[in-house]
Amino acid sequence: MPSKPYIHFELSERRTLLRVFDVVSVLLGLYAVSSLFTFDYFMIEGDNWLWTLVLVVYLMFFANIFELYNLQKSSKFELIFPSILIVSTLTVLMYLLTPFLTPVLPDNRLQIVYFLFAITFSLLIWRWSYIFFISSPLFYKSYIIIGTLKEISVIYNAVAETSTSFNIIGYYDLGKTARIPDHFPKIESLENQSLIDVVREKGVSEIIIASDEHEDFSKGLFEDLIQLLESGVPIREYAHVYEELTNRVPIQYIGKEFYKYFPFSRSNTNRLYLFLNRLFDIVIALMGILFCVMIIPFVLIGNALKNKGPLFYKQRRVGKNGIPFTIYKFRTMVVNAEKNGAQWATKNDYRITQFGKFLRKSRLDEIPQFFNILKGSMSVIGPRPERPEFVSKLSEDLPFYETRHIVKPGLTGWAQVSYEYGSSNEDSLKKLQYDLYYIKHRSFFLDVRIIIKTLSTILFYRGQ
Repeated sequence: MPSKPYIHFELSERRTLLRVFDVVSVLLGLYAVSSLFTFDYFMIEGDNWLWTLVLVVYLMFFANIFELYNLQKSSKFELIFPSILIVSTLTVLMYLLTPFLTPVLPDNRLQIVYFLFAITFSLLIWRWSYIFFISSPLFYKSYIIIGTLKEISVIYNAVAETSTSFNIIGYYDLGKTARIPDHFPKIESLENQSLIDVVREKGVSEIIIASDEHEDFSKGLFEDLIQLLESGVPIREYAHVYEELTNRVPIQYIGKEFYKYFPFSRSNTNRLYLFLNRLFDIVIALMGILFCVMIIPFVLIGNALKNKGPLFYKQRRVGKNGIPFTIYKFRTMVVNAEKNGAQWATKNDYRITQFGKFLRKSRLDEIPQFFNILKGSMSVIGPRPERPEFVSKLSEDLPFYETRHIVKPGLTGWAQVSYEYGSSNEDSLKKLQYDLYYIKHRSFFLDVRIIIKTLSTILFYRGQ
């Protein structure tokens, strides 16, 4: 039986595809408009390279903020449509407001309408084509998982959680489990089928090994894996696949072989990166403090009407190397909210005042932390600082929890932009996975990604 042809894209490849063709489609649309109509405001010529560069920068900036590269949203036209309208409108507006970098406004203002429509419709046509042709089963990536049922469940749930464009063909159980647990995913057991035949007939893209016990492999299965590896079929360890799919480090599954998964980013000790990071912190902190001074009168009024009591709130948190420091926030809870001891804030927490809800949703309650950043006890980006009472308990319950203290805590971070507000040990585990991913992959580009996602969180009013 001949192999069924499959085409697949990695997550990063899909985002690259979207970005490249967003730019290409917009430039082609503008070229078509200039050819068909009396339109000379934006001409794609060698002498106008700066205009094109500025347009691309604005387009990429707003497209990232308004989640045009969120792969889950990108596969549904009804979700991506409003974002395209916002991105194209803001891109054109910014382009018009920077005349030193862009062409002088045309005498015929109708050309501005052509300019906006060309960008909007180009993006809409391309994104519709992407959804119709590429986000289809032809482009799914197919997996086979070989391992024990526990690890198979872990990687299956990671795939199901992150994308609908991945298909698990089936699994081989190395544990030879007599009874399949009720909660086990409904996927096919391939025990009695040849691995090589399944790979060829099903068009399998990748094999995932979900077991650290190599003695569990039978001689025949091991020989099949060697043959497939030599023929070019990718075979990968499940913890790395989990990390790639979820952008989290699966700390609860890696056990005593943790050293394989924690080759921490060289940026954590790179002097140039740390210098530029501190310089960025100081600049942003000064701007943030200025903004804080500007909004204090409005916060005072809201506080007097709906949040009676002190304006600021101070609390001890654990910083870099486990050293405690005092964090500053605008108060969002009733006075003496913790008279019965420290406790997690929860969704719809009765202790949060009416004005406090607004401060939290808009993230304005965090603004005073720019003073902490200027002092050096915090950074703009890093794991969120936790309270000593919770740190001592979480360190006992969660493996590697103290590891998050090897960098400065941050005003925002990878966990904050990737996961909802944590109010339990389970939430703390998820956030720790994201924090360790940041420490492991810390870089300038990841920092930029976090900043952009933070802006998106604020604009979409997603705080808690």
